[in-house]
Amino acid sequence: MGKKLVAEFIGTFTLVFLAVGTAVVGIQTHGTGFVALAFGLVLVLGVYAFGPVSGCHINPAVTIGMVIARKMPLAEAGAYWAAQVAGAIVGAGLLKLMVSAFDVTDETGALGSNGYGTTISMGGAFVVEVVLTAIFVLVILLVTDKAATAGFAGLAIGGALTAIHLAGIPLTGTSVNPARSIGPALFAGGDALSQLWLFILAPLVGGALAAVIYPFTRAGERA
Repeated sequence: MGKKLVAEFIGTFTLVFLAVGTAVVGIQTHGTGFVALAFGLVLVLGVYAFGPVSGCHINPAVTIGMVIARKMPLAEAGAYWAAQVAGAIVGAGLLKLMVSAFDVTDETGALGSNGYGTTISMGGAFVVEVVLTAIFVLVILLVTDKAATAGFAGLAIGGALTAIHLAGIPLTGTSVNPARSIGPALFAGGDALSQLWLFILAPLVGGALAAVIYPFTRAGERA
């Protein structure tokens, strides 16, 4: 269990520091597509590096989906969530250090945190986050199924996260991951912190919804 938690901590730290960090240093310079690709590539690396150890959830919404889909015991979920949130906080803390002490310009203005109210309403943001998370977690459940083609899960999962970020960044900044939202919001404060509840609750609802849909979409097991 210890190795699994270390893998979840390092994986989530890496996602926040590298992928959210890409938004912090380059979203205005290089655009949202550049940031979306960064999220996808980091997750591809994580799946192949940490997947054999912990499953590379690095996302509480994925973990709750796995539990409800009976792919993971409930007893492990709390420890996974703690490791994921801790990794995200450390990753965001390092980003905050880069911005505040090392003269790095924060192009997001809020340490890559998620939010609503500028391009989408609160209700719209909730729906978007639920739907995007449900799609993302459903892809993970399906491509890690016994009937799925072996060896390609990482590419499919990374590709899904890239596509989801392309759609979601202009609306909410794309969370689909409570841990990813918690880390930056704690250091950004202000609206990011007051709106954080939505980016915790909506992805968890989306992950649970994906697990409910999963049995109706999965392929039969191979003989």
